Amino acid sequence: MRVYLSVFGCALRRYSGYRAATAAGLFTNSVFGVINALVLLAVFAARPQINGYTAIDAVTQVYVAQALLGPVDIIGRPLALAERIRSGDVAVDLLRPAHPLLWFLAQDLGRAVFAAVFRSVPTFCVGLVLFRLALPQEPARWAAAGLALLLAVLVSFALRYLYALAGFWIGDARGVTALAGTVGPLCSGLVLPLVLFPDAVAAVLRALPWSALVQVPAEIVLGKATLPGGTVLGGLVFQAAWAAALLGLGALLTARAARRVAVQGG
Repeated sequence: MRVYLSVFGCALRRYSGYRAATAAGLFTNSVFGVINALVLLAVFAARPQINGYTAIDAVTQVYVAQALLGPVDIIGRPLALAERIRSGDVAVDLLRPAHPLLWFLAQDLGRAVFAAVFRSVPTFCVGLVLFRLALPQEPARWAAAGLALLLAVLVSFALRYLYALAGFWIGDARGVTALAGTVGPLCSGLVLPLVLFPDAVAAVLRALPWSALVQVPAEIVLGKATLPGGTVLGGLVFQAAWAAALLGLGALLTARAARRVAVQGG
């Protein structure tokens, strides 16, 4: 455990050094949040309620999504593991007395914590200043929102870890990552709340793991009955189930990949 805490601490210090990039990301999140919110306000001006969502709900989801963009990494920025597989340096990772999945998870959690404090909070505050947002009134729902953020980070990491592992079999995972960078934002509720899709399409998208990145956390903040199971607890269980399944699959494929490297002699 001490090893992983050290990796987490190193990642936290590493990302705290990118101050200009953090400021640029905060500015970008704020600008795109305003643009997206104004577009949705125009949509809801023509139709005041869509599938239980009001204009205030939609704008709140916009800023929840923008706040999540940094720590959850919805676009699917590749892990360092992907390049290490391509270059062959992953052989060193497999020799460490630490599981690669936990090693890279500790790194990603350090990145996520820094982004949550220095990008998520300021971005959401911009939304509070510029628009009327629907905020939880109960402390328990704020706690649930915090847990939803953690679970969203775990699901995102697990997905990106699987994208990187694809490099063991196809040689270069950049194509997989590029495709995921399109699929993730669209299927997660980042581009548009999933309630704005046709019912049949929305039902499919809600069942996929990407909905655990934005749509479910946003609906937990809003307290919507459209959550899995119709409750906040149901939403958290949905996220936890996907996190456990994807992390378990990542661990299984890591073991198979390690045997593949050993067989190849690399």
